[in-house]
Amino acid sequence: MERALITLLDNGSRLQGPAVAKYVERLRRAHPGESPAQIITRLEKQFLTTITGSGAAAGATAAFPGVGTIAAIGAIGAESVFFLEASALLTLAVASVHGIEPHDHNQRRALVLAIALGDSGKEIVAAATGTSLKNWPKALTGQVGSKQLKLMNNTLVKKFVRKYAARRGALLLGKLVPAGIGAAIGGAGNRTIGKRTIINAREAFGAPPTTWPAEQSALPSRPTSELEA
Repeated sequence: MERALITLLDNGSRLQGPAVAKYVERLRRAHPGESPAQIITRLEKQFLTTITGSGAAAGATAAFPGVGTIAAIGAIGAESVFFLEASALLTLAVASVHGIEPHDHNQRRALVLAIALGDSGKEIVAAATGTSLKNWPKALTGQVGSKQLKLMNNTLVKKFVRKYAARRGALLLGKLVPAGIGAAIGGAGNRTIGKRTIINAREAFGAPPTTWPAEQSALPSRPTSELEA
């Protein structure tokens, strides 16, 4: 499970790393007058809407006649992968708004895992980097040796697997309940876990910057329809 998680996070990080800045930029072009705080709020709302819908859709699989348990579990498993990728994108996008840019997929992996874990994650990073609990995201993306980063990631992965397996395992069983109940459980469960991720990110990054960097302060507007496309 740990190897599968690492592969998933690395694949997502490689795809999302170059795309995150463009994602934030597209939001800013669609809403050129909004502050960093307002853009982060939009990111959070989009994240919650997306994972709530995906959780409900996966849970609804069990309501269809003729769909076996194995097929339903397969659909829910795919949705769990989607949830992790969405969480990674939110974390990296919010980091970008704060001016924090991980240099490689190892740093992105550590940042995503630490945010997902909350207090235990930031304690692991703070201890490994020798910095305060308030400044750990910037310390993580600063000068952290590759060996130190690898050891830290190993600890974060093991901790995350135990915590994630417990949360998602209970939610998976709820999503398998037929008659439409699984859809309700799936949507509500994903939203609850998603809100926890948002809270963890807010606590980790702190208050958003009040203004955009000077070189990015004047982006030409782009039609909202293009963003939605």
